[in-house]
Amino acid sequence: MSDSAATTRTEGEPLFEAFLNRHDHTAWREIVDSLLPAIHEVDRDATQIWFYFFPLALLRAFQQSEDPERLKRRLSVAGKFLLADQIDSSHDFLYGHRYWPHVKSAVSELAASANPASLDLATLILDITNRVAKRLNINTSLVTGITAVAFMTLQQTGAAAFNAAPGAVAKIPDRSPETIIKERSRDDRQGLFSFLQPDKIFTIRFSENDPDARFKLINSQHLTTAAANDKRDHYSRDQRCVIGEGPIPIECRSAACGTCWVGVLGGARKLSEVAALEWRKMKDFGYIDTDEPNPLIRLACQAQAYGNVSIVIPPWNGVFGKFLMAQEESSGQQPESSTL
Repeated sequence: MSDSAATTRTEGEPLFEAFLNRHDHTAWREIVDSLLPAIHEVDRDATQIWFYFFPLALLRAFQQSEDPERLKRRLSVAGKFLLADQIDSSHDFLYGHRYWPHVKSAVSELAASANPASLDLATLILDITNRVAKRLNINTSLVTGITAVAFMTLQQTGAAAFNAAPGAVAKIPDRSPETIIKERSRDDRQGLFSFLQPDKIFTIRFSENDPDARFKLINSQHLTTAAANDKRDHYSRDQRCVIGEGPIPIECRSAACGTCWVGVLGGARKLSEVAALEWRKMKDFGYIDTDEPNPLIRLACQAQAYGNVSIVIPPWNGVFGKFLMAQEESSGQQPESSTL
């Protein structure tokens, strides 16, 4: 992308927003990939998951639609999928979320600047990262991921909405990144007489910030099957949840609806490898398109667990992969339905 192209904008569009809007899904994928080595291990997977959760290509489809509500019904979109409705909360599963007010302020300041220091987006992200880290006296790797998230949030919501958000931070336990990494890798101890037990019992966490957000799983159970034993009221938190079926939204248990997609923060290799049906359906839904046998995005009704796993539940679901693929093929572009 040339500097001149980067500054081209429609009438009335702020300069920095015009610059961001020159970056499509493909450009962002390359940027995030280039940033991964600079992101602390605690947020490396979490950052990628966030970009899977909020695909730019889907937002663009709604922005270009003459009837967004009809498109929403057509794609069976349920829940909160617009970043504008969750500017401060969409990323609360990142460790860097605790630094959000500082990152948001720095990005807002940059967006208001008439002359950014660079027209290379990855360079700007790292520049803001360095500024915030220096101000807070922390390692830059702890804010690289949340800074990338902030730039994408600004692009999707626009500066007015982004600046208007209060910059609130969720209540987060005071734990070090190293502690979180160790917790993600650790399995429950089975006790001295575990050899007498027919099956091992493991813990699945669905929010690392809430000590009560966990349920037990018998070795090799599917995530949704185990979650159904959690009879607490999850419907009040997320109306996509079926009463009595646990914290993971689910409708079919057969990979037909896509409701139960989750991100895997820790323990991806403790889940069964993706089989043909799950591969095909996740691509159709538009959630992910990858050859990785243990990817960061899974359908919980198809994933069996063989140890402790930490997951994050996206706030929405839909079926948009085929739609975006057809849309982009008709325009002669490379398909963007597969996210990072």
